[in-house]
Parts: sequence; structure tokens; C-alpha cells
Amino acid sequence: MFTGIVEAVGTLRKLEHRSGDLKVTVATGGLPLDDVKLGDSIATNGVCLTVVSLGADHFVADVSAETLALSNFTQYSVGTRVNLERAVMPTTRLGGHLVSGHVDGVATVVSRESRGRAIEYWLQAPAELGRYLPHKGSVTIDGISLTLNEVDGARFRLTIVPHTATETTLTEKHAGDRVHIEVDLLARYLEKLMQPQADSPAHAAGGLTLETLARSGFVK
Repeated sequence: MFTGIVEAVGTLRKLEHRSGDLKVTVATGGLPLDDVKLGDSIATNGVCLTVVSLGADHFVADVSAETLALSNFTQYSVGTRVNLERAVMPTTRLGGHLVSGHVDGVATVVSRESRGRAIEYWLQAPAELGRYLPHKGSVTIDGISLTLNEVDGARFRLTIVPHTATETTLTEKHAGDRVHIEVDLLARYLEKLMQPQADSPAHAAGGLTLETLARSGFVK
């Protein structure tokens, strides 16, 4: 689990294609590795990768065929810069929002415009993800926890403050570029819970609605 607060920007040092999947070596830049162990997770541009080998300034991870299908890793090359975040600990401040590192797909940058000292982006997500993008809700882009300042279906606007621009790779993105997107974890679970199961009382009542919640005393 992560928070979407990027700790460092690293660089892809080596990519090895192996029988349909990929082994990557990531130079970690300023990311502290003193408490990282084999088997730990590191979000790499928002993708949760498991450390299978570790050096003083790098880690090695496998990228499965499933992850390759949902991410940009097939488009990356040696030298690509990536946002890095270690998995959270129980004592970590939750500065962003709950991020699983399981990307939902790829969004495309539609436009970029300077707004004072900030940068404003419009992005287009896959149509099926639009339902999980609430105005002023949270979204993860390339591993960065961001606020949805305006939403139009699956199209949304982000405002990148100077600190985020400086500490991440977002300033390298322009119209036409593709980025990883992970929608809010709670929205996904809530949708599943709202779907009636065939053997549940809610199914017979037509699903979990405001009316059924009110009848049960949860809504006044």
C-alpha cells in the first residue's frame, strides 16, 4: 500500500524481455534503501513492483504480462525517469490517499497550460473509468496522488503545484503523452459492495439503494 506522495525520481537502468514478461533494473536516485528488503514493494510510476534483487543504488523487479498489458512499460526504454515510493508503514503520515499500486490503465494528456506558478493538465481516461472520477476526489497519475479539480465524463483537469512539479516527472508530460492511472481504491470497493448478490436480501429488494439504507436506519 502507498500514499501517492513521491519520495524520489529514479531511472530505468536495464530492461530484459523474458518470455512475455519483463525484468527491470531501476536506479533509485535519492530513494533511501536502508530499510528495503527482498520481497518489499516499491511503486514505480504508480505500479507496485516487488524487489527481487537489491543493490546500493538500485533494485530489480519483474513486470508480469498482466502489468505490461495495463501499463506503459512496453513503451519505456533505458533512461526513462520514473516516480518512486516505498510501501507505507503503520507510522507513516497519509499525506495523499490510499494507493494500491495496481494501475487501472493508461490515460492520455489532452492539454497542458501554465496557470501562474502552477501547471494545469486535462487528461482523458478510458471511458469505463469515468464513473470512479468524482469532482474533488482523488486519482493517482504515474504514482502521484492528485485532486480532480474538474471532471467531464472520463476527462478531467489537474492542477500541479510547484512542489509536485519539481519533485516528480509530471513536468515532462505534454499533449499526447500517456500516463498510468489508478482510480480511488474506496470507489472500487464501494461499487462492488453496492452490487446486489444473488443470495442477499438486497438482491430481492432491487439492490442496495438509498431507500434500503433508509429502511435499515442508516439514512435519516
